[in-house]
Amino acid sequence: MVREVHACHILVKTLEEAQAILNELNLGKKSFARLAGEKSLCSSGRKGGDLGWFTRGRMVREFESIAFSLKKGEMSAPVRTQFGWHVIKVLENR
Repeated sequence: MVREVHACHILVKTLEEAQAILNELNLGKKSFARLAGEKSLCSSGRKGGDLGWFTRGRMVREFESIAFSLKKGEMSAPVRTQFGWHVIKVLENR
């Protein structure tokens, strides 16, 4: 069972923005870290969207549910929380 996740994310205001970012990532034109730096509304964007390691109970429920369901290297579809829309990428699980 996964106890901790190391993830990064890109936070934007709209579903359309999140979907456009996901499309760019899937085309491989820019790295996740670069897009996070350019587009994310979260201060983590300055670190390529890196949120570091976290355990359950540290993030909002919607975000956490998806982050803990992804395998290493996987990206989420757009996820809505009270903060906006996220694209999440899991870097490692332990």
